[in-house]
Amino acid sequence: MDPHPPVLRTIARERPAPELGEFLRSRRDRITPADVGVSSVGRRRVPGLRREELARLAGVSMTYLTRLEQGQSQNASDAVIDALARALRLDDDEHAHLRALARPRSAAARRPRKQEQPHRGASQLLHAMGVPAVLLGRFTDILDWNSAGHLLMAGHLESDAPSRPSERPNHLRMLFLDRHTRDLYADWAEEAALAVASLRYVAARFVDDRHLAELVGDLSLSSPDFAQLWAGHMVRLCTSGSKRFRHPVVGDVTLGYEVLHLPEGDGQRILAFSAAPGSAASAAVELLQPR
Repeated sequence: MDPHPPVLRTIARERPAPELGEFLRSRRDRITPADVGVSSVGRRRVPGLRREELARLAGVSMTYLTRLEQGQSQNASDAVIDALARALRLDDDEHAHLRALARPRSAAARRPRKQEQPHRGASQLLHAMGVPAVLLGRFTDILDWNSAGHLLMAGHLESDAPSRPSERPNHLRMLFLDRHTRDLYADWAEEAALAVASLRYVAARFVDDRHLAELVGDLSLSSPDFAQLWAGHMVRLCTSGSKRFRHPVVGDVTLGYEVLHLPEGDGQRILAFSAAPGSAASAAVELLQPR
C-alpha cells in the first residue's frame, strides 16, 4: 500500500513541474471533444481531450506539450501559454495560474521561509478600520484581526491567538476541522470550495514552501472534503463578494467582503467585511464593535 496518497506526493515534490502537468490534465478532463469541435474516433480512455488533441488545438507539438507537462521545459513563451489557455477555455484566474506554474521561480526565490510575520502597516490599517477585518497570511494563517473581525469569525477563540505564532488559527483548518467555524457559514460548501481554490492560486507562487506542504498534507488526511476539493485543481483569485453567516450572537446576516492584497506580493491580504449603511446587516455589525 502506498503510504503517501497522490495528493500528498503532488505537493511534497521538490519541483513544481508535476503541479503543472496535473493542472493541465485536470483542465483537459473537463472539456469534451464535442465542446471544441474535435471529432471523436474509436474508444476513448480519457473523459476529456487527449494530449495530442490539446496540442493540435493549441498549435504546439505533441513532443513540446509532453515536455512541458513533465517539467522538462520551464521557459514557455507567452504565445504558448496563451494558446494553451485559449484551447482549454481557461478563465483569467486559471490563465494566471497556468503562467505561474509554467514559469516557476528560481530555487533562491523558493528557499524556505522564516515564520511569517504580519506587515506592521497592514496591522495598523486593520485596527483603524471601523468594520470587521482580519489579516491573512499566504496560506491563510490569521496573522491579526481587529476586535470586530475576531468576534465575527472566531469569537470562540482567544482574542490574542494570532499574536502567538505557534498557536495561530488558520482559516482553512478552522473551516474544515472546527465545528464552530463550519456552522458559522450558511453556504459552507461554497465557502470551502472558494477557500481551496484561492489557496491553489496562491500556492503556485510558493510551491516548495514547507508550511504549505504540511497544511495540505494534514488537511488531506484529516478531511475527505478538503482532499476532494484539492484534487479538483479549481483556481480562483478571491477579491470580493458576499458571505452569509449564521452567527451565534447577531444571528443570520449577509455581509459583503473585499480582499485587499498587499503590494509586497508575498501573499498577505486583508479580508474586510461591510454592509450597506442603515441596513439590518449594518446594525448587526455594530453589535460586534467594542464598547
